[in-house]
Formats: sequence, C-alpha cells, structure tokens
Amino acid sequence: MTETHTPRRIGRSIGALLAGFVAVVVLSLGTDFALHATGIFPALGQRMSDALFILATAYRTLYGVVGSYVTAQLAPDRPVGHALVGGLIGVALSTLGAVVTWNKDLGPHWYPLALIVTAMPTAWLGGKLRVMQLPADRP
Repeated sequence: MTETHTPRRIGRSIGALLAGFVAVVVLSLGTDFALHATGIFPALGQRMSDALFILATAYRTLYGVVGSYVTAQLAPDRPVGHALVGGLIGVALSTLGAVVTWNKDLGPHWYPLALIVTAMPTAWLGGKLRVMQLPADRP
C-alpha cells in the first residue's frame, strides 16, 4: 500500500464509523418518537415502566447490530475490526450517558448499564453478519 492510499482509507474508515453511528441514532430516536406519538411511551418528562425500558433495550440492541453491520459493510478493510471500534465508541458514549444521568430520576439504573454491556456483543454480531456475506476468499 502506498502513502497516497492511506488518507483515503482513513477517510473511508471514519465515514463507515459515522454512517453506523448515524444509523443507530436515527433508528433509535425515530422509534422513540413513534412510540411517544402513539402513546405506547408516556409523554416526555414522565417516567416509563420497567417493561417499556425492556422494550427500549431490545430495539436499541437490534439497532446496535444494524449500525455495526452498516459500519462493517462500508469499511475499506477489516469489517469486524471496524464494527468493534464502533462498539468501543458505543461503550464510551453509553458510559458517559450513565455517569451524567445516574443521580437523576430518569429510569432504572440497569438500563444504562444494559446499553454499556450490550455495545460490544452487538458490534461483534453486526460485523460477523457482514463477514458471513463476503466471498470465502476475502477476510
């Protein structure tokens, strides 16, 4: 590989990570909005039941797999590695969210912990799903 390809690869890697992140955010916020609009989730500012937090955890876990798949699909190489980097970013952002909201009455403490714990497995799964689609002679 020549040095002229390095900036392009780095740019493609960053773009893949951003695309995966945007996919997760758009899907999560879109689902949140739809569930609030239909009355399944209570109005903003009102506390949700644990059952609704379980629902939110479930779809955020699914969307984590989807976002990691998007990252892996757009990665210039090492799709699982890119997905795992996205997972590490997810761990960092989820941890930051847990720290910032921990002493506020926004929901059960297990919810932000679940987002932290599921970030890496969902990243790995999304990356592996993409690799399973690749021809056998490509890593």
